[in-house]
Amino acid sequence: MASPTSPTVGRAATNGSVDEDAVPGEDSSEVTKLFAERLQAWKHAVAYLEDYITATEKTNHAHGKEYERVLKTVKDPLKEGHHFDQSLGGIAGMFENIRSNTQGISNQHYETAKQLKGQVLPTFDRLHTEIKNKSKELAKGAGKQSKAVDKARALTQKHIEHLGTHTATFDSTGGRMTATDDPYVLQRGVLFRLNRQIQEENNNRQDLISVQNSFAQFEAHVIQTIQHGLAQFMQVVNTQCDQTKAMYGDMVGASQKIPLDFEWNGFVDRNNTILIDPNAPPRSVSNINFPNQDHRSTKPIIAGSLERKGKIMRGYDTNYYVVTPSKFLHEYKTDDNFAKDPVPEMSLYLPDCVVGAVSGQKFNVKGKDVSKGKLGNSFSMNHELAFKAHTADSATQWHQAIMQACGKLTGELPAGSTPTSPVADKMSPVSSINSRTTGTPAADARQPAALQTEGLSKTNSVTSPGTANTASAATPASATTPAPTSGVAGEPGKY
Repeated sequence: MASPTSPTVGRAATNGSVDEDAVPGEDSSEVTKLFAERLQAWKHAVAYLEDYITATEKTNHAHGKEYERVLKTVKDPLKEGHHFDQSLGGIAGMFENIRSNTQGISNQHYETAKQLKGQVLPTFDRLHTEIKNKSKELAKGAGKQSKAVDKARALTQKHIEHLGTHTATFDSTGGRMTATDDPYVLQRGVLFRLNRQIQEENNNRQDLISVQNSFAQFEAHVIQTIQHGLAQFMQVVNTQCDQTKAMYGDMVGASQKIPLDFEWNGFVDRNNTILIDPNAPPRSVSNINFPNQDHRSTKPIIAGSLERKGKIMRGYDTNYYVVTPSKFLHEYKTDDNFAKDPVPEMSLYLPDCVVGAVSGQKFNVKGKDVSKGKLGNSFSMNHELAFKAHTADSATQWHQAIMQACGKLTGELPAGSTPTSPVADKMSPVSSINSRTTGTPAADARQPAALQTEGLSKTNSVTSPGTANTASAATPASATTPAPTSGVAGEPGKY
């Protein structure tokens, strides 16, 4: 038997394949990591601009000091200044103009540095903070959801491996195992956890689609903020000189030409194999295969709804019952695998049970509830369970399926099914068997048979379907006729 292996599947299977693995091999946090890395790239890009503005501000502040040094070269008064006319328009006035303009240039550099630090730099600083907050939001939102997906996948894989272990030992042990290790029960447990995993995956998928859509708007905001900050920067440095204005104008002009969606479209084209396709259908349990899903031990011999008589109210309750290849009769509330964990309400190991005859729609099974495992089985008591099918044919099918796996058979009829008077044109259970085994016509073997009564003693039980119960039918005809060698399934009192 093939052991379960870790599934490996590409993203293409998630988007278009009908047959999918239960636990995909891709990293659920791959998209989150990609977005985190992209935010890191934007943060570094904004940091570059911050560093650029800061360096320009420090340079202007340093230029202010340097122009103060330049101013000292034309300090007042001029040496031998008395040789020059001190009125305006002369040499002295020229130097006075030089000094005032040089002082103005120095002050202008100080003012430029002040404006860069107080007006332009905060714009990029706030943008940097927004990107950091976006990274935290991504880590706490989609990143946390990705961890929940990984946890759910690990739990599903664990139960799939558990199912593989017990399906592998099914043949080697002859199908004998505890109720909790029944591959049918384990398979339903896998489906329950697989459904929980898919819910986590689909929730994470929706979160990532929302993040993916919000990133386009966020990047447009980032580019708009960069454009606005650089425009402020241009206004500040534009007063320095025409040449500086032309150089910085060219730099800002290049930034103004960037379309708002240019970077985003390029990002999507480069990472189309990683990003989620919003048009792809969500995952469904019906499209998923997992190891040992179709193993013969997971397929019920018979399954459907039966009515069982209650112990106190004596009324009939309808439940969902299954006879599995492991020879268990499991009782469930419903056949729904997804509403809650499908753990059997009751489990009977049929080789340890005693099965009565079928009468119309009714039949009885006596045995222990082993759904609680070995410990519960040690303290549980035998219970006689009265079942009622929807139709007589359905009761016969259930009785035959149970009879094939049971340990003991009895001729007991269900309560309320015992005949009250003999019928002349019908044979007794024993004479009917005699007529089938010896070839004697029923009319010739007709003897006054003992009536089948309710509550036969346990000594009447027969250990195999091939031995007839003759203790309750001690008539002359039955005493001289050999016991039947085989039973007729589905007829009261004939085994």
